[in-house]
Amino acid sequence: MRSLVVAAVVLVLGVGSAAAQSRFVVHQEGKKFVPSKLTVQQGDTVVFQNDDAVVHNVFSETPGFEFNLKRQPAGSSNSTKFSRPGVAEIRCAIHPGMKLSITVR
Repeated sequence: MRSLVVAAVVLVLGVGSAAAQSRFVVHQEGKKFVPSKLTVQQGDTVVFQNDDAVVHNVFSETPGFEFNLKRQPAGSSNSTKFSRPGVAEIRCAIHPGMKLSITVR
């Protein structure tokens, strides 16, 4: 009976941690990322929403966090999941002044 209770607790805790994954939205406004710094947990998803009237190209070359969302027209959004701890530096290939730092815990 005790092993059944332990198994049930492990199952509940496992489901709870999966359900705790969050989704964050980073806006692209005025050729800036809003916010410019963000802290997320491992497994969280970040949505990059282009609220500007211009095209953006969001990417990261940070080792272990590499991604490229490519051309992102005005009004569109793309997302990426952050699966490991560390700090990812995010940029726009079209607008070099756009910078975002995402800390993953």
